[in-house]
Amino acid sequence: MNRRMLLVTAGWLGAAVLAVLVGLAAVSVIGNGLTTPETRPLSAAEVADELARQVAVSPSASQGSGSRPPVTPSASAAPPTQTFPTRAGTVVGRCVGSRPEVVSMSPRQGYELHEQDRGLQDDDAEGEFRAQGGGKDRVKFEIVCRAGIPALVADD
Repeated sequence: MNRRMLLVTAGWLGAAVLAVLVGLAAVSVIGNGLTTPETRPLSAAEVADELARQVAVSPSASQGSGSRPPVTPSASAAPPTQTFPTRAGTVVGRCVGSRPEVVSMSPRQGYELHEQDRGLQDDDAEGEFRAQGGGKDRVKFEIVCRAGIPALVADD
């Protein structure tokens, strides 16, 4: 009986060790796919560069959509954008003629997009980030055009 118990115990230990090794191998294989450099988050500058490249290359960028007025092609591809980091997120703006426009708003972790007026129909291009969970911390801003260059006016 002692020998039989010893064999059963050895069998269970062998199975447990094998199960742990298979689990570790599976986590290693899955983890390599999740943490490769291709999946790292982009910085605000990298996002702005990528957007500028896509706008310059995309033929549909010069054609209007239902909510935007059509853009007439000119010698320059698209109006230059400017990235504005704030303590609550990042805002990308541009000037189309003398009209300011919010291109994108990306809240930082712990904040959310509360208000957004892209400035497509009127001269106001503004927005607000607010702390998540009903926090009172907020960052309001407005994009303005100064000599055709976008500028951020923050109302912290």
